[in-house]
Amino acid sequence: MNTQEKSFADVGIPPALVKALQRRGIDSPFAIQSVTIPDLIAGKNVLGRASTGSGKTLAFGLPALIRISGTPARAKRPLALILVPTRELATQVQEAIEPLGRGMDIRAKVVVGGASMGKQIDALKRGVEMIVATPGRLEDLIDRNVMSLDEIKVVVLDEADQMCDMGFLPAMQRILEQIPASAQRVMFSATLDGDVDKLVKKFVPNSVLHSVVTTDATLAATEHHVFEIDPHEKLRITQSIAARDGRTLLFVRTKHGADRLTKQLGEVGVYAVALHGGKNQNQRTKALADFREGHAKVLVATDVAARGIHVDDISLVVHVDPPADPKDYLHRAGRTARAGESGVVVTLQLPHQRKALFGLMKDAGVKPTRTNVAPRSKELIAITGAKEPSGTALVHVPRVESKPLRRTSPHHNRHSDDKKFRPRSSGESSGSNRGGSSRSPSGRGASARSGPGTPRANSRDAGAGRGNRSRSY
Repeated sequence: MNTQEKSFADVGIPPALVKALQRRGIDSPFAIQSVTIPDLIAGKNVLGRASTGSGKTLAFGLPALIRISGTPARAKRPLALILVPTRELATQVQEAIEPLGRGMDIRAKVVVGGASMGKQIDALKRGVEMIVATPGRLEDLIDRNVMSLDEIKVVVLDEADQMCDMGFLPAMQRILEQIPASAQRVMFSATLDGDVDKLVKKFVPNSVLHSVVTTDATLAATEHHVFEIDPHEKLRITQSIAARDGRTLLFVRTKHGADRLTKQLGEVGVYAVALHGGKNQNQRTKALADFREGHAKVLVATDVAARGIHVDDISLVVHVDPPADPKDYLHRAGRTARAGESGVVVTLQLPHQRKALFGLMKDAGVKPTRTNVAPRSKELIAITGAKEPSGTALVHVPRVESKPLRRTSPHHNRHSDDKKFRPRSSGESSGSNRGGSSRSPSGRGASARSGPGTPRANSRDAGAGRGNRSRSY
């Protein structure tokens, strides 16, 4: 929700930046921007407790631009560092801030794994004022002596709780120890306890806390449903939901589950793209762009890879595999009902998952409507708009690329999915295996031969993709 009583000029944004914001259709600050920007412009250390989609990117981005303006960066020595958990979020942040910095002669560069390290090194040698980075690649460049943090004026930790959950706490501590004591420190997080609290006490002294959590408003704008289904009907139900009109986001637990479900959707004529950490950056960028631009109306994603997804008009989110905890549920649900819109969130529940999912919903503060559904049931159609897919299988047709995709690491996925689809002729056979298993939030699995669910794995993937330039930066 916008704070109508204040303008960007009222909170201290200079006229040139106000005009740049207006050219992008951004006229007034969100609540988190209104309360944090004045303190950040004043140079204070700030803790922001805000949920995804609340507008926090510009809340820290605009003051950071102001703080480093007028000082060109020397080679290998950026002036501002924004640390984020995933490649998708890094690109989203860069795309929100970089156009505003052009008029201030501020260069911004994304520094993430899965992208060309050589290009990143070349940019650093030329001089880059602002770096938006994931911890792993940032440390790689520091270890190679191609970047130094000794001239950083402002450091921002965005989604600090997620970085801690992903095991980045030691890396974050090593990075923060290299930041000059005089630098401004900013941290945004949905929660400020546990490992995040350790970081705050050691590295963000004398900070001002601002808390603007929009979870209640988002939940109020979202319909939450639990579909109690037969395990043997899970795949068919998922396929019919995916065949609906409208932009749909399907969440699964693992990258293998994402690839399998994408294939199973294609077998019945539904074009979907997958987003997970097993794909290289070009593939992930293309997948997210296809979804955002409407070439694919269905995105199948893992939790961490989806952390940076910022796409308008996602009207339905489906937990094909139930989330592991309440935080993951709320993050997934937050992909819809953004910027004042409404949305629907559906969780597919197998019989053995009932008890664990009931507790998870309670802890998340959600009271879903529970419905027994089956393929073609009127309740399924009424809630999701599900319809029967065409049944005409799609097959991969390699796209002719101007340049081949580069192998960026020995562990990157060898099987490129940078391909288009065409209908399969009647004489062709898919040869796919529709088997699978599903896991409950508690980790106990049950066989579901026809279901797209997958065993839970510790696949903490961080991704790359282009963020959407929507209003709630």
